[in-house]
Amino acid sequence: QPVIDSREISSTGGVRDPHILRCEDGKTFYMVVTDMVSANGWSSNRAMILLKSKDLINWTSNVVNIQKKYPDQEDLKRVWAPQTVYDREAKKYMVYWSMQHGNGPDIIYYAYANKDFTDIEGEPKPLFIPENKKSCIDGDIIYKDGLYHLFYKTEGHGNGIKKATTASLTSGQWKDYKQQTKEAVEGSGIFPLIGTDKYILMYDVYMKGKYQFTESTDLDHFKVIDHAISMDFHPRHGTVMPITDKELKRLFKAYGKPDKM
Repeated sequence: QPVIDSREISSTGGVRDPHILRCEDGKTFYMVVTDMVSANGWSSNRAMILLKSKDLINWTSNVVNIQKKYPDQEDLKRVWAPQTVYDREAKKYMVYWSMQHGNGPDIIYYAYANKDFTDIEGEPKPLFIPENKKSCIDGDIIYKDGLYHLFYKTEGHGNGIKKATTASLTSGQWKDYKQQTKEAVEGSGIFPLIGTDKYILMYDVYMKGKYQFTESTDLDHFKVIDHAISMDFHPRHGTVMPITDKELKRLFKAYGKPDKM
């Protein structure tokens, strides 16, 4: 049964690519999703959805339609895979996502969220454009040792996961391009492994219908650890986030406890 009914919160009747973030206060959660029904085509959506919760149970939501909100968006074809990151310089929450206009490349844009996380402020601006100026989607940013690490998918020219880094999110000065995989993959997610110095990079090997998991301590060198992972479900472009024991019990109370736990 749906935890959140996509038909009620979206403008298209469907959602995908959920990204969830615990805020700096430790008790507020932001989630952003693509407002889209894939059966309608890969260039059928113009909006994303911003959601907010204090308990992971009850959520408020708002649709942000880029084409309706901003001028000169007549040739906008798609708004994909939004995510949120806290910009330590601006002391604001940045929402970033991929857009394609006309026959141009998919570009990762950004805008800052408003105080209530119900909308974005200002005009969307390009966050990252690869050196080759070709399409990139599914950006995922993590902060480590003074650098923001952006993992992204090359779209239509290799379809692998690459990485770029910057000390300042809005400087436009990205560097350190590395190819993480040559498989046809997308929807990467990077997260720290609790109680260790390790990070897990996962991504959807969509041509094979499975996730692959890799491990790193420096976010530069990764090794595949699929043998250490067991899943009895099949996620697509999701997020991993640590929760407390109290939060887990609250989720069990609301939605029930899985049989195998």
